[in-house]
Amino acid sequence: MQRSALTLRSCIIRPLLTPPPLGLHHSQPPPPTPMEQEQRITRVLFCGPHFPASHEYTTQYLQPHSFIKVDVLPLEHVPQAIPNYHVCIVKSMKLDSHIISRAARMQLIMQYGVGIEGVDVQAATNHGIKVARIPSHATGNSASCAEMAIYLILALLRKQNELQISIQQRKLGEPITETLLGKTVSICILLFKIFILGFGNIGMDLAHRLRPFGVKVIATKRSWTSYTQHTSKLSTSNVDDLVDERGNHEDMYEFARKADIVVCCLHLNSETAGIINNDFISSMKKGALLVNIARGGLMDYEAVIKHLESGHLGGLGTDVAWNEPFNPDDQILKFKNVIMTPHVAGVTEHSYRTMAKAVGDVVLQLHAGQPLTGIEIVN
Repeated sequence: MQRSALTLRSCIIRPLLTPPPLGLHHSQPPPPTPMEQEQRITRVLFCGPHFPASHEYTTQYLQPHSFIKVDVLPLEHVPQAIPNYHVCIVKSMKLDSHIISRAARMQLIMQYGVGIEGVDVQAATNHGIKVARIPSHATGNSASCAEMAIYLILALLRKQNELQISIQQRKLGEPITETLLGKTVSICILLFKIFILGFGNIGMDLAHRLRPFGVKVIATKRSWTSYTQHTSKLSTSNVDDLVDERGNHEDMYEFARKADIVVCCLHLNSETAGIINNDFISSMKKGALLVNIARGGLMDYEAVIKHLESGHLGGLGTDVAWNEPFNPDDQILKFKNVIMTPHVAGVTEHSYRTMAKAVGDVVLQLHAGQPLTGIEIVN
């Protein structure tokens, strides 16, 4: 279901300041005019207040460089202010063609992470603006997300919400819970069986971490051939060591029928939106668990509610929601077997410091007119 892995590319973007020609004399040049001083500054816009460590850590990293200015604006202020910026870090902002058309000085739109589904890439391309993501394997982001998937799996198996109720009611030794031993997880993810749906960097890191639990891992991917050709992390023999059974997109329903746990690691795009729908959940084993560490839009809300109410879906563990921030009074949170975390799977000290450095380095490269490295240009 995922697009073939893109290779990291370097891209030279025009310098923000062209140095003056060398003169024959060593006389002191006149001080820059206010307009020249403005031209010397590269302006970086972080959209919205959420994921605060992203702009805080990037600002700290760039603090020694007075020619870089980092601003954080409320989402509603972005359309009006975006013409003033050279770099935009979108986070959860939706950048449509109208907003992008106003970005007269924009040279680079980036995500502080991987997901760029909120950016109209074609519109950016039409306006000569590069769009990029930060590869998850290089920052520890994929490892962080894999660990969150395991946390959610264990929290569902061990009935975390019911355990809290037992503490409040001063009960001991109940409820009876489950272990991962002997399960098939599907990485989509499938075995216990766990089924991994979308075997990219996160799926790979998850499969590595699941092995010691003694589960069976089954996984689907659009193209396994293209994956082993474009990644340095995984060879065919590695795949065989990590995954007990491999399939393609058309196998997802068959794999869902086999799995005790399905873990969704897909990118969200026009092809995958709502892919966890009524048909898919119906094909899962009765009582199987669904874990989502990718995007809320991959799940059909009504289908999830329906199958939780009927008991066919044994539980939902998700780090992402359909609308974020999510309504804390939403009916789905009233189910004992639903565990939701506030989009923090990749928000760790290590991953955010590393991504701050990646963003900061790219901004400095752009300012100097140097090739942009350490990011994945998608257009």
